[in-house]
Amino acid sequence: MRLTILGGGGFRVPLVVDAVSRARDRVDIDEIVLHDVDAERLAVIQAVVAEQVAGRAGGSDAPRVRVERDLRAGVADAAIVFSAIRVGGTRGRVDDERVARDLGLLGQETVGPGGLAYAMRTVPVVDAIASVVAQAAPQAWVVNFTNPAGLVTEAMRARLGDRVVGICDTPIGLVRSAARAAGLPERGATGDYLGLNHLGWLRSLVHDGTDHLPALLASDEALLRLDEAALYDIAWLRAIGCLPGEYLHYYEREAPDGPAGGHEGGDGPAGHDEGRAAYLARQQGEFFAAGPGAGAARRWRAALAERENTYMADARTREHTDLGRDEKGDRQGGGYHEVAVDLMAALLGGDPAWMILNLANDGVVPALPDDAVIEVSARVDAGGARPAGPHAELSLAQLGLVAGVKACERLAIEAARTGSRELAWRAFAEHPLVSSPELGRRLLDGYLAAEPRLREVLTAP
Repeated sequence: MRLTILGGGGFRVPLVVDAVSRARDRVDIDEIVLHDVDAERLAVIQAVVAEQVAGRAGGSDAPRVRVERDLRAGVADAAIVFSAIRVGGTRGRVDDERVARDLGLLGQETVGPGGLAYAMRTVPVVDAIASVVAQAAPQAWVVNFTNPAGLVTEAMRARLGDRVVGICDTPIGLVRSAARAAGLPERGATGDYLGLNHLGWLRSLVHDGTDHLPALLASDEALLRLDEAALYDIAWLRAIGCLPGEYLHYYEREAPDGPAGGHEGGDGPAGHDEGRAAYLARQQGEFFAAGPGAGAARRWRAALAERENTYMADARTREHTDLGRDEKGDRQGGGYHEVAVDLMAALLGGDPAWMILNLANDGVVPALPDDAVIEVSARVDAGGARPAGPHAELSLAQLGLVAGVKACERLAIEAARTGSRELAWRAFAEHPLVSSPELGRRLLDGYLAAEPRLREVLTAP
């Protein structure tokens, strides 16, 4: 079976290739196709992957990896299409964060105005991709990791319906972190998780039929072992009776404490004040500038370790410093590449799996439209992915936040599809982290000035 990776020149693509190669007993992928519009980055990642495969014990069992520049040819006959593109590249990410920060707002690539700007230039591209996949590979499952993951998954559903599923490693990382803190086996724990991508809450932690979350919240010792608790006041966690995902802390601060950054959040390494996006743009720029020569895999591993060890650098507090990373900087028990493999294994006919995914609401949150994409605990098998209840109701405060952000996501999708600057302005102005028509206008003006791709999208009044 064939796996096609869109955004095949992405820095973290070797993680996906390695995870798939190690899981041949679960996912019978014998060919991986890398597609990207950036030929230079693609050549470097191809070199990294080639060294990886050659260096693996039993490398002859690894999937064949090849490059395909034509999208239609790349997705044809694929069993899985994995979408992890970045429209506008790292330069766009820097602008997404900088424009908001210059106005005293949160500068983060998926949360708040930066995420909306990112989405508006991305939606037309993923709409085109979805159309090609629907025509050339209607049998394929599309696994979306393109950010903002929930919003982009919702956009792609317009053409692909239930055959597109959005993933993120943050929620399963929270479940496994909570399981470790509670002394439970990570792989055996499930729970009731609900919200939107980068805006969700774990409301139960179940193992062997028992909910261990109340005991975890009651124990100071256990909570101090919980990586994500570094981001929140422990008394607050007890008061709300659940565990927020790590990105919720951005909504609970009056203002960002200095520059706040990219998909991973946070600044660059300690002592640097450039912001996450600028730091990663510089770091990755240096890596890719070295080209695809010998030693590419070694250089990639060193750059990856530095990148992961600076995750959420601005948010670490108290005794916590790792936020779920092991000694190499990898997320413990569930990086996005592992989540992707688990999903592929279930969809392609393996054992049914419990996961947390971005799926259509279908009545789980009655206040939201059924076709709105939420992030929710789910069951997956060869027939697809569907929310797995029972799900407790969101509190009114949680529902208000979710509904407000979802409204802005939908405005952003409509703005991108119609080219309407007025809708884009409304999306910015009405977001809970902005809540100001004046700031909404200034954000729109700033992003239009900074991002040529957004000017190409938003062409109508």
